[in-house]
Amino acid sequence: MSSIFTKIISGEIPCYKIAETADFLAFLDIRPRAEGHTLVIPKVEVDYIFDLAPSTYTALWDFARKVAAGVEAVVPCERIGVAVIGLEVPHTHIHLVPINKVGDINFERPPVVVDEDNYKALAAKIAAAVKI
Repeated sequence: MSSIFTKIISGEIPCYKIAETADFLAFLDIRPRAEGHTLVIPKVEVDYIFDLAPSTYTALWDFARKVAAGVEAVVPCERIGVAVIGLEVPHTHIHLVPINKVGDINFERPPVVVDEDNYKALAAKIAAAVKI
């Protein structure tokens, strides 16, 4: 069975796209810890990040670094926090979360609420700032 992320990649489920290459996709998280919270995924469906082929693993982090720079250019924050949890969706993904303090990346607190117009505007601004 395909993961929700595989369905996003195929276009079955819409997303607020930030950046895309032949191998990777970045989009805004719909349950964000902060405005600009972005997910970065490989297009190959592999559950556990450390099971990725070494070249894919390295390229995924390079793609994430470029996306993080775009998020940081648009969203006011101290830095971009990074988390790889991997329990909620069986598809490798990296969380890029704009943070000002450690608690900003706490996944046990409720997500922030972002309305659709703000999602669209934020996605467009970050996409324009990402240099792939």
